[in-house]
Amino acid sequence: MSNVKKAAILGASGYTGAETIRLLLGHPNVKIVALTGHSNAGREISEIYPNLLGRNLPSIISWDEVDWSEIDVAFACLPHGASQETIAAIRSQVPTIIDLSADFRLADPALYEKTYGRPHNYPALLKSAVYGLTEFARDNLTGAALVACPGCYPTCSLLSLLPGIKAGLFKPSSIIIDAKSGITGAGRKISDRLIYSELTDGAHAYGVGNHRHAPEIDQMLTRVTGNDDIRVSFTPHLIPMNRGMITTIYVDLAKGFDLEFVQKTYKKAYENEPFIIVSESVPETRHFKASNRFGLGLFKDRVEHRIILIGVIDNLTKGSAGQAVQNYNLTQGWDETLGLMGSAAFP
Repeated sequence: MSNVKKAAILGASGYTGAETIRLLLGHPNVKIVALTGHSNAGREISEIYPNLLGRNLPSIISWDEVDWSEIDVAFACLPHGASQETIAAIRSQVPTIIDLSADFRLADPALYEKTYGRPHNYPALLKSAVYGLTEFARDNLTGAALVACPGCYPTCSLLSLLPGIKAGLFKPSSIIIDAKSGITGAGRKISDRLIYSELTDGAHAYGVGNHRHAPEIDQMLTRVTGNDDIRVSFTPHLIPMNRGMITTIYVDLAKGFDLEFVQKTYKKAYENEPFIIVSESVPETRHFKASNRFGLGLFKDRVEHRIILIGVIDNLTKGSAGQAVQNYNLTQGWDETLGLMGSAAFP
């Protein structure tokens, strides 16, 4: 028991907070000792999520009521803006912070302000954050004090693209990403556009031409290629299912490569990855529900020299809380699969 770390979950009553709780309850090395919330302070988490009844969890309290000197790790599941303020306040007392918000994903403060419409108040802290796309960040995660977990769309898109981009197989200027997410990706807020009668039997695009996750995707592709001019075409959609995400990506092949070579490259790149499955069949969201896995299929398009990458994740797990736990495992030097090897919930 001496290796068990005490965890606090900030913003516990949101969907990512609840998913983090669910996963950590099955983690052998972590004990949840604090849950924080603003509007739900004073309530039991099981009042909000009855699936957590009987799990002996602490009551929800305000973040400033926590004895942070007793906390080993904080999982920040807060809205952007609020997250950076809270993290700055507790940073000196908490050895490891895993941020699930957008506040520390974009390395350039000016780009953050342009993208999120507000200045970043802690540029030095921003500079210290490790961008935690786990499979491409392991060397930087060991011992990291502040980890910025990628957004759900960037996670699915980048895991689809990076092996091919790194190997020079694709033309970066040709990337088109068509992404679809379950409605939990929009959060738990009350909105006319998110109620059942407004969403069922239909789907809609949003953030068309200017979604906040596009610069995050550009940033990672630029780091890999050294090309500052990369701009992906990215359009997300909400579809009437609770959870899950699928990205269909169209990209032109660089001269001299074909689909067979691309498939071999991807299978080699991901052959030892515990959570990544490269398949010759089309992956489906229902086969990845509530799991930390990423599924990928690669296919030839009818347009010459173009291929199609189809990636699938659960937006709340691999796209958020699962990747956060995976990142925390690596900061501690643990097996990254701890607490994450459950199969998908199917049917």
